[in-house]
Amino acid sequence: MKTILKSVLLLFLLAFSLQSCEDQDDVESPAALQVNDFVWKGLNQFYLWQADVPNLADDRFNTQEALNSFLRGYSKQEDLFQDLLNKPISKYPKGQAIDRFSWIVDDYTVLEQELQGTSKNDGVDFRLSYKPGSSTDLVGYVRYIIPNSDASKKEIKRGDLFSGVNGTQLTVSNYQSLLAADSYTLNMVSYNGTGFESNGKTVSLVKTTLDENPIFINKVITSGSHKIGYLMYNGFYGNYDTQLNAAFAELKSQGITDFVLDLRYNGGGSIQTATRLASMITGQFTGKIFSKEKWNAKINEYYESEDPESLNNKFVDKIDGTAINSLNLTKIYILTTSGTASASELVINGLVPYISVIQIGETTVGKNVGSVTLYDSPTFGKSNRNPNHKYAMQPLVLKIVNAADFGEYTDGLKPTYEQLERISNLGVLGDSSEPLLNVAISQITGSGAKKAQNDKGVALKSFTDVKAMSGMRNQMFIEKAPEGLLRALK
Repeated sequence: MKTILKSVLLLFLLAFSLQSCEDQDDVESPAALQVNDFVWKGLNQFYLWQADVPNLADDRFNTQEALNSFLRGYSKQEDLFQDLLNKPISKYPKGQAIDRFSWIVDDYTVLEQELQGTSKNDGVDFRLSYKPGSSTDLVGYVRYIIPNSDASKKEIKRGDLFSGVNGTQLTVSNYQSLLAADSYTLNMVSYNGTGFESNGKTVSLVKTTLDENPIFINKVITSGSHKIGYLMYNGFYGNYDTQLNAAFAELKSQGITDFVLDLRYNGGGSIQTATRLASMITGQFTGKIFSKEKWNAKINEYYESEDPESLNNKFVDKIDGTAINSLNLTKIYILTTSGTASASELVINGLVPYISVIQIGETTVGKNVGSVTLYDSPTFGKSNRNPNHKYAMQPLVLKIVNAADFGEYTDGLKPTYEQLERISNLGVLGDSSEPLLNVAISQITGSGAKKAQNDKGVALKSFTDVKAMSGMRNQMFIEKAPEGLLRALK
């Protein structure tokens, strides 16, 4: 119902906005400029910072021909897209960037798959860090292996280290090209206490089309009188919401007394799924505001005038008619790292006004903005897409805050208890002795964490991770909003 209502509201706004060029000139965009025309009009309508980009102003071009003249200055659609963003990370890489997450693709099929957990993947989830004392050379460590992947059949596991690909040292300038190949060989290393040295091992990997179930571990850990539910959840993929609900049913049936949600490697995804997950954790707040959306000025003004409730995402008790299995918790323990982003941060921030949230691990990425997929169609939805190309955009279109109107965490959400991941002591995921989980259990039981053991080893400065490198790019997105807009226009 909310999506349909939003669609009806946007119908009038979109029709009004797009008249800026059409009413003044009947000249259509020529075939050679179709993609560029789509990029400009999509960003002019939906981009969060549209008002801050002079070339996106509604009155910037008086006629379609004037717009065409501007668009002819760009032979590459990607260059136009970057130039129309508000201080993008590509142009401001050293801390001054405002837009760190908008992106464009030349094949929307790949984009759609990635947003649902399907990608070309060899199955190694890793983090890249700087080598000690270097600002250029990188070393990677394996965080986990995706089941049924090529890597799951190879001699590689969590905690393994690599510093080269095909015999070439990984650096800040070559890591993307080396690791983007469909097949490659990792050159493995060992940590000797002060540095990294080759151990002579190599692992050859091949990428295949892989579906990653984000529910990586779901179990109950008994510690004294406590039955602690533990869920490691690695991506907010909407097509796995039913399985997520089933995982909560399993925890509920075992009568857990406490709950640890592991989002340390979760780069985000669907806002709808985040809302559903928060509803599974709680259950006593159905109908109350979980988060609020703030769009660009012209869209937000219209919403606030006509129906402000459409900007609110509320706790729910059903998924497509099926009852949600809620735990009715008043306290939760959430594990995070510097790779925890977007929809994961939304869950943390959205729960804070309602229950006690104990965050353990590292400070998160700091992504408080969401996107939507725009296609080259009359309403930027999936139907009636331009058959001449497959470009699509994933621009930032909204900022998100919690029920208390807090959303200023671009520097990340800081943990209640800091616990770094250390390469010499990563531990086994899901095992009660694994350092981050051990801190959570100790806080639950009051036994005190094994700090001496947990603090041993080196903690490397993070550079990036495989999720940030992939098409997901730490996404938080609205699902199917353009489709609803298209339905309203019919």
